[in-house]
Amino acid sequence: MKLTQLIPAKTVYAHCDLPCGVYDPAQARIEAASVYAITKKYLDSDDQEFKTRSLVIKEERAELVKHHLWVLWTDYFKPEHVEKFPTLHDLFWRATKAAGEAKHSGSLEHAKELLDRIDEIGVIFAQTKPGYDYASVVKNTNLQIGL
Repeated sequence: MKLTQLIPAKTVYAHCDLPCGVYDPAQARIEAASVYAITKKYLDSDDQEFKTRSLVIKEERAELVKHHLWVLWTDYFKPEHVEKFPTLHDLFWRATKAAGEAKHSGSLEHAKELLDRIDEIGVIFAQTKPGYDYASVVKNTNLQIGL
């Protein structure tokens, strides 16, 4: 006799594959700060080998930004958040577009725009999590990248 025959199956519902409940826009912000810092170092370098490596790493980090934003959007934010913050759809669309632009661009302006879009989302996220201090995330990552 199989175990499933002894113990009846119960359907459960979760917002992700493993409902850990740990979400934070800081993950996207840190990767975006890396994109900014790498872009800056790329622009300051004359070493072609370094520049080639920088581009590969910057593109990986920008893709991670998209991933972290997507997880926040699809797993954390709920219909009640969209109701309270009707700009969320547009903010996530603009942030993921900014990640794509920073990925294939060599522009500090595009990298900074990515940080700004994530910050808009982070401010809203903080309003949904009492006691969460997104301003510290911004302060700490900006300190590390010289903003």
